[in-house]
Amino acid sequence: MKWVKTKGEGKAMVSKKMKWVGLIGLFVSAFSLVAHFLLARHTHGGGPVSEYQTSLTFFSWRPFFDNADHPKTIRKYGRLWGPVRRLESLQPHANPGSNYPAPEVQSTGFIFARIRGGFHEIRNSISDVVAVARLLNATLVIPEIQSTTSSKGISSEFKSFAYLYNEDQFMAALAKDVQIVKTLPKNLKGARRKKEIPSFRVAHSASPYFYLHHVLPVLTRHSVVELVVSEGGCLQSTLPPLLVEYQKLRCRVAFHALRFREEVQELAIKILNRLRASGRPFLAYDPGMTRDALAYYGCAELFQDVHTELILHRRSWMIKHRIVKGNLSVDSAKQRLNGLCPLMPEEIGILLRAYGYRSDTIIYISGGEIFGGRKKLIPLHAMFENVVDRTSLSTPWELSEVYGRETKYFSKAHLATKEERKFIDWKTSGPRPRPLPPPPARPKYPYNIEGWWGWVAEIDNEPESSVEEFRTNAHKLLWEAVDYIICLEADAFIAGFDRDGKGHPNLASLVMGHRLYQFAPARTYRPNRKETVKLFEEIQDNLYQANHTWIRSIRKSLRRNLVDGFLGESKRTKLLSLIAFPIPECFCTSRASSELSASLGVLQRCPSWMNGQKIMYQTKDENDEDVNDDEDSLFFRQIVDDNHEVDSGEISNKEETLVEDQEELDGGER
Repeated sequence: MKWVKTKGEGKAMVSKKMKWVGLIGLFVSAFSLVAHFLLARHTHGGGPVSEYQTSLTFFSWRPFFDNADHPKTIRKYGRLWGPVRRLESLQPHANPGSNYPAPEVQSTGFIFARIRGGFHEIRNSISDVVAVARLLNATLVIPEIQSTTSSKGISSEFKSFAYLYNEDQFMAALAKDVQIVKTLPKNLKGARRKKEIPSFRVAHSASPYFYLHHVLPVLTRHSVVELVVSEGGCLQSTLPPLLVEYQKLRCRVAFHALRFREEVQELAIKILNRLRASGRPFLAYDPGMTRDALAYYGCAELFQDVHTELILHRRSWMIKHRIVKGNLSVDSAKQRLNGLCPLMPEEIGILLRAYGYRSDTIIYISGGEIFGGRKKLIPLHAMFENVVDRTSLSTPWELSEVYGRETKYFSKAHLATKEERKFIDWKTSGPRPRPLPPPPARPKYPYNIEGWWGWVAEIDNEPESSVEEFRTNAHKLLWEAVDYIICLEADAFIAGFDRDGKGHPNLASLVMGHRLYQFAPARTYRPNRKETVKLFEEIQDNLYQANHTWIRSIRKSLRRNLVDGFLGESKRTKLLSLIAFPIPECFCTSRASSELSASLGVLQRCPSWMNGQKIMYQTKDENDEDVNDDEDSLFFRQIVDDNHEVDSGEISNKEETLVEDQEELDGGER
């Protein structure tokens, strides 16, 4: 007998199948949600697999190389990346002397310092404040960095100094030098709130006499003194020989005690690992093109349109506040010929290509936004394929992790809102009848007034900074801290400018000083701007078709200034900042007779335990030749078409190239 399904049984089977389909759909949806949550967690660095982030595509940059292998022969590699051998005898030595006493238990009082300025000014000021506290036998309260206070909109997780540096490391490293506390005692805190604490606004080059005869009596009488440091320092750079221990102390502060907080160091290490992932060396470049520096030295005419107006407006403000002595209008071309204006990114690119760096060299650009806009970097990008910066090697999430949790602020409306408010007030107030309003003005497009410079098209005076802008300035300190670490660890470093908006050493100068202290032979280019500009003037009509003679002149200039630049720095920079040029106080020599050490004043012999340290360089035979070195002499290898041959006058012969390379290996003595 054949069994036949009834109508009710068929519906039950269909309903059962639909239930299974629904359950499977729910399971797939739940699995998809879990997978998305895990991916989101790992992508934002908040889980145990964050260590694998560097293998994923989190940032935009991927290096491009002309050749898979990077030549590391002794001549080619040594000329571009190797240490400068004439500087091998210089060794850092900032340890205190045998008669250096520990800080006295009974101090003369508390010194509280409020520091204003940018990254390099803060770093220089902290080392000075510590030396002053030691000089006065005072207890130092951890300095307050004005740019990173809570009123500037930063995260509440950090308290001023701790926003940038590690407080515990700072106190531990200086325990044998100065007594340091995190805050003032309660009774003195109240006096500070009532502004009853005596305060001194100290000059950049205040002398020890000023502190001993003016500050110390007040400190002894009131038990506390506040120092307002706003000029990037508070103690003269050069001190008498009897105070050499204070110079060493400044070096220990800048190069050992000041360590960035953990989040900043972690981000810098991530970027360094990504830079070195290809196994190739990289060069760090700091343009030094800031608005204040350009205004101080009168370089406005090197720019156009709104940028010239911004520089002139800033220079006018500097003249009004007696920061600059001179006229508003300055011959920028003359300033440039005198080496008082930054070398443009295009000029730096030409220097590097002429020296022999290939187009696939990795170049890391330090600093924030370059004044003049991204267009100033277009020629550099055209010459080098692997030009990167902090933003292309990190994610927005990684940067926000460094900032901490911050309160969101709504951006203020554009400047035209004020005029709109006037029209609304006119429309809603006053007796009628009233005259008709004036005809509407020409419409302003958003791009005319967007950006921090938008006020130029609207008003005559620069508006006051908003909380959002204060917060951005605090963020810039963190960006510069990351750049500082990367520039310090770079295989080579070059600066476009080494002065700030007050004529003092800038971030690049401090980097060069720290690189000098950390490893003196490290390849740090100090181009003579005056000499370099004159060389550029010789080929200004054929900038990208330089002949072999010009290329050799550039190479000799850069090679010579690897060492001779020290002598110039000892005369210029040393008078303004010790940590930008810590020779000779913080150095010793490992050789009994060294002309360079003697000329720099380094007469102290290094301890015996340092004599065994030698620089491990290449192990290859020094007679090994680099057969590909000729390609550097082709300069930019510009070929109009495949049938057009490069001028033979631009090709150096093998013998001349080998002579130049040997000079470089010998330390640029010739």
